[in-house]
Amino acid sequence: MYVLSSLQSKRYYIGYTIDVKRRLLEHNAGDTKSTRPFGPWKMIYFEGFDSKSDAYKREWYLKHSKGRKEKLEIIKKHGEVA
Repeated sequence: MYVLSSLQSKRYYIGYTIDVKRRLLEHNAGDTKSTRPFGPWKMIYFEGFDSKSDAYKREWYLKHSKGRKEKLEIIKKHGEVA
């Protein structure tokens, strides 16, 4: 699970992947429709998980109201570059 920050706009993106380095390259190459207009992106945070399911659950939590406070804490602590 990872958090990206746009270097040009005040936007953040939360996702999950097996390969965070490759995924960041894909975001910055414009391969992801939802992030294409807001690049370039910088990875400000990531967490590792034992299963895809656990990573997805964490991503979902941070993207919804229950995880909003924690998401904002992560952004504040790990590099609010936007």
